[in-house]
Amino acid sequence: MIGSLRGKILRKKPDMVLLEVNGVGYEVHCPISVLTSIPGEGQSVFLFIYTHVREDILQLYGFLKEEERFIFTKILSVSGVGPKLALAALSGLSADKFASAVNSNDIDTLTAIPGIGKKTAQRIVLELKEKLPVSTAFINRDYEDALSALVNLGYKRTDIIHILETLNKKGIRDLESLLKESLKLLSKTDQ
Repeated sequence: MIGSLRGKILRKKPDMVLLEVNGVGYEVHCPISVLTSIPGEGQSVFLFIYTHVREDILQLYGFLKEEERFIFTKILSVSGVGPKLALAALSGLSADKFASAVNSNDIDTLTAIPGIGKKTAQRIVLELKEKLPVSTAFINRDYEDALSALVNLGYKRTDIIHILETLNKKGIRDLESLLKESLKLLSKTDQ
């Protein structure tokens, strides 16, 4: 699976960028916010990639920040939501604003995104509420791994997210430290 690409921009289109990496051109679909932020044709760019595979197609989706890719994959986990709608969601709202809208039950903000009606917005809130951090500013692979490990140990997702955000504010971001400190704090709440 392709996790990231660094290369020269050959062409920018309204919904994708053609990125040349070592002589191979990759079509990478991106949110509008990414397309407006990356440099022009002939310039170099680094993108975090989500590889979407179906029986009949393989598509790449690119993001400037790892937290954007994280939110994109969470949106894709909602039943009935595909990559096109997930891309529209991140084109309409930043990752932080999307997470905030979901966590605060803000259906109006979600339905303002083209392609998301009231029923879809309600389903997104139902399936993603309390699964998204309040702030996506520090999401990385270690965060995702720590969250997954602690959920698998039986702790409540909302408690874990709150603790991980607290640890981030203290500057603790590596996996080993996140797990060790989270377990200390979680064991105190169990007593």
